[in-house]
Amino acid sequence: MDMQNLNIAIIGGGIGGLAVARACALRGAGVTVHEQADEIAEVGAGLQITPNGFAVLRALGLGDAVRRAGAQAQAVALHDYRRGPVVRLDLTRLAARDYWFIHRADLIDILHRGALEAGVDIRLGQHIADPAALDADLVIGADGLHSVVRAALNGTLAPFFTRQVAWRAVVPHDGSRMGEARVHMAPHRHLVSYPLRGGTQMNLVAVEERADWTEESWSGMGDPGDLRARFADFGAAAQALLGRVDTVRKWGLFRHPVAPIWGAGRLAILGDAAHPTLPFMAQGASLALEDAWTLPAALAAAPDIAAALEAYQALRQDRVRRVVGAATGNAWKYHLSFKPLRLAAHTALRLGGAVAPNRMMRQFDWIYGHDVTGGQSL
Repeated sequence: MDMQNLNIAIIGGGIGGLAVARACALRGAGVTVHEQADEIAEVGAGLQITPNGFAVLRALGLGDAVRRAGAQAQAVALHDYRRGPVVRLDLTRLAARDYWFIHRADLIDILHRGALEAGVDIRLGQHIADPAALDADLVIGADGLHSVVRAALNGTLAPFFTRQVAWRAVVPHDGSRMGEARVHMAPHRHLVSYPLRGGTQMNLVAVEERADWTEESWSGMGDPGDLRARFADFGAAAQALLGRVDTVRKWGLFRHPVAPIWGAGRLAILGDAAHPTLPFMAQGASLALEDAWTLPAALAAAPDIAAALEAYQALRQDRVRRVVGAATGNAWKYHLSFKPLRLAAHTALRLGGAVAPNRMMRQFDWIYGHDVTGGQSL
């Protein structure tokens, strides 16, 4: 299909929305982004861009900007919360080595500038209640967990509370531990940390199992004292980080079904609007970037929008279901509570990392080595 004649409206100016806006505009479409906030910005938080997500940023011509703003991931170090190091996994052994830690606000800024450079019209303060009322050939919902486009396509799909709550904060750091993510594993809890902005900041994500319900929101405020109290039995390295927290956000982790319908008529969805995922494989942003490449590519290759939307979902749904399932099943590995089982698991990790580190890393090849662009660039 000749995308020069397409008028595309995108609801949502986050990672997926800005990426698909640039991808569509570079293919010739007229693109308008409708963002409900009064500015394109992000609350302070870090994220991981794994090689499969970076492949899309590279293909969109934004790879160098991400390299300048991010910190290249070198390793993941698994620690017992009291006993210390268990195993250090070398990420440079990955066949695709572009694995980056980056501040979410920095990535949003790169994507925002990239969309404007491609000719995208970005309209702020737009509250869209009825996506079908937008004057466009195609309306793409990149509007997150509470997507109005997802609801228009699929009705209401109730989420399930996982009995887990996550806390996130960014704290000052001294520039050490560059390139290393660290996971402190404890019964029913874990703490992840990795460097941002040249090591001057450290991103923290703490997860605990608890029965009480917490609102499903990325922006709910938490109490730093409560966070420290709930992780008070962690060792000195973790306490040094937790002691620097002065602002923390807290949200409940909910498991959502992958949407049955990703596109129909003039409507389509991507990213969290189509397939929210738990954060235990660091794939939320990268899956949204994969969608943001695949949908415009399907539009360019198909004879019409209906065929493109059918192809888009067919290309994405099996992989997404597998990744979402892997993330759902990964949390328990960090939260073993039965002491003999925990010690046995940590011993197996230690021996496996020492004897066959390549084999341990290859288990993720199907995620990290996947390149939806096929090596192409726009």
